[in-house]
Order: sequence, then structure tokens, then C-alpha cells
Amino acid sequence: MPHEGTPIGTVQALYRYPVKSTAGQAVRSCAVTGRGLLHDRGWAVYTDDGGIASGKRTQRFRPVPGLMQWSSLVEDDCGEPLLVSPEGLRFAAGDPAASGALSEAFGRSLELRPETTVQHHDETPLHLLTTSSLAALGNLTGAAVDERRFRANIILNTGAQPAFCEDGWAGAELALGNEVVLRLGPGMPRCVMIDQAQAGVTEGGKTLKLLGLHHRTEFGLQAYVQRAGTVRAGDAVSLR
Repeated sequence: MPHEGTPIGTVQALYRYPVKSTAGQAVRSCAVTGRGLLHDRGWAVYTDDGGIASGKRTQRFRPVPGLMQWSSLVEDDCGEPLLVSPEGLRFAAGDPAASGALSEAFGRSLELRPETTVQHHDETPLHLLTTSSLAALGNLTGAAVDERRFRANIILNTGAQPAFCEDGWAGAELALGNEVVLRLGPGMPRCVMIDQAQAGVTEGGKTLKLLGLHHRTEFGLQAYVQRAGTVRAGDAVSLR
């Protein structure tokens, strides 16, 4: 039976990033587990000091400029991810050749590893955006904004709902289709990565600055998995 609640739209797109900080994989459906979409950020590139390669520097992360020009995908949900170079060469994530190719390409020691006790997700297991807010940001920039720039997992088609409609959803539950229920957290803080180029997405110059001026440098919502299941593009979405 469908979840009860206030209808707010549908699932427009789903993205997972099998290797963190690489360009991701669009999928039509995906299992949702306690740690988010299946295979999402299950692997990451590690630097020689034990940091996780990223587009920024924090206690956990180390900047590796250009890593987002690589991509990753999973062809079989029972298999391990594939790392894909900008030239289209494919490497199984667990093959030492993948780490070797990365190290050679970036001129430094890099190693591909699966997640263990240190989580690969930046903030929360899931991150969602609404088309209403994407349109609002496009109005600020003067051009359509590519949703892939923000590396979210779930894009919600919220139709004619107002800009930044999700601002009032923190703390609520979001039901996706007939199975998955999320608990919504606060706004997702943004960083320099949203203006960096990635495979298929050109460099942006002022997105972060505009969000700082108009929306507290936040975009989209953080989310936690309340009930696991399978989510599909086209699923009805309701707020409760």
C-alpha cells in the first residue's frame, strides 16, 4: 500500500558514486540500505598519509585535483565497482592495476580501498535536491544548472512548488514509492567542489558564491535511511 502523507512530487533521477570523488552513475532503480544507495561511495582513493582523496581539505579529506575527471560504475550489483579513466580505460576496483593507474596519472602514491571504519560519505548517507531549487539557482546564475554538479543521490521533481521548498522539511519523514522512508536532516553545506569540473560537467565560476549570498551556502538536504527497500525513478514522493 502507498505511504500516507502529503504528495510533493516524484523521483526524477538517482545517482550513485561507487568510487568517492569520481563522476557518478545514473541508475533507474537502486536498493537503499542503511548506509544509502547500494554501492554509493563504497570505495575511495587514499593518499599516502591516509587521507581520502577529494576536492577539498579537511581532517579526513585531501585535495586531489582532477580526480572527478575519472568515473566509476557498477555493472552487476553483486560485483565490485569499475574505475574508468578519462581515456576510457576500465579497472576493477580491487585490482592493484587501478591504484597503479591512479598513481601514474597523478604523479603521487594513491591507493583504491573499500570503506572500513572511516565513512566515505561527507555528511550523511543520502543527499537530495529538488527541481524547484535547481530552477531557482538557475535564475540566480542566469543559466540552467546541471544537477550533476552537486553530486546528490536523489533528484526530486517538485513541479511548481516554490524555490527552496525543502527548507521546511528538516526533521520530517519522506516516503519514496511503497518501500523506502527517509528521515530528513538539515540543509547540505556546500564547498568548493560544486564549482570544479568533473567528467561531463564544465567548471563553474560563481555557484558557491551565489549560494553564500542567497542561501547560507546550503543546497539540498541531508537524509538518513529510516526504512530500507528499493527506490525507482518515477516513484511518488510524499512528506509526513
